Amino acid sequence: MFKGSITALVTPFKDGHVDDVALGDFIEWQIAEGSSGLVPCGTTGESPTLTHAEHKRVVEITIDAAAGRVPVIAGAGSNSTEEALDFVRHAQDAGADGLLIVSPYYNKPTQEGIYQHFKAIDAVSRLPIIVYNIPPRSVVDIQVETLARIFKNCRNVCGVKDATGNILRPSLERIACGPEFNLLSGEDGTALGYMAHGGHGCISVTANVAPRLCAQFQQACLDGDFAAALKFQDQLMPLHRALFLETNPAGPKHALELLGRMKADLRLPLVAVSPTVQDEIKRAMLHAGILA
Repeated sequence: MFKGSITALVTPFKDGHVDDVALGDFIEWQIAEGSSGLVPCGTTGESPTLTHAEHKRVVEITIDAAAGRVPVIAGAGSNSTEEALDFVRHAQDAGADGLLIVSPYYNKPTQEGIYQHFKAIDAVSRLPIIVYNIPPRSVVDIQVETLARIFKNCRNVCGVKDATGNILRPSLERIACGPEFNLLSGEDGTALGYMAHGGHGCISVTANVAPRLCAQFQQACLDGDFAAALKFQDQLMPLHRALFLETNPAGPKHALELLGRMKADLRLPLVAVSPTVQDEIKRAMLHAGILA
């Protein structure tokens, strides 16, 4: 079971290319700061604009840099089932510890189509699969009943990354899937409530910028110390908000440039955050105590 603060890694760019050195250094910092796991090539990693070769290279760099110290859950999803299967096979051969498979976006499949998509992926998978449910990005919502059906009939599906922001979901999904189902929040701002409802961790965007604080927050939740967790929540909440004022990962990349971790370069159609949002992010970082 995957637990704690698992960072949905940004992908650093330099001169239009993936910055391998910055990515390796960034992963070292993440592990040193206490992150419990790493997710390359998710939405935050700008997977829609990575070429297939770049996608696979980022996964490989992450696995090599992590060197077994923390699990690597490789983003391997696509709106094309065949394309997802290619990413799955590569991640397995590269040595990933798990797979993050997003609900097919843009196609708007029915619940039956979603189920068949995951069945096809499960048939070739040798790794634990985390179902990624993010209706704001994919348009379709994986309903609780569909998730339970996937879990029951797919031998490798072990949990969900829930980015619905619906705090009812972890309780409903635990009841539908059982206590061993791996419940991971996909939204930093509501992760406190999610954990109080029985969650096991968070695949976090904010952890890119404040990995130690996010790790401490998650550990407090796992320890059942929600008074301590609330203090971390108050420290982090302005940052959770500010990073998403404009399209992710423009916010985290700007913050990481302020921290000297990488350039804030993005790929079109994403652009740098506006000056107003830059100010909001800086104030939030000062509030969190991660910027001098």
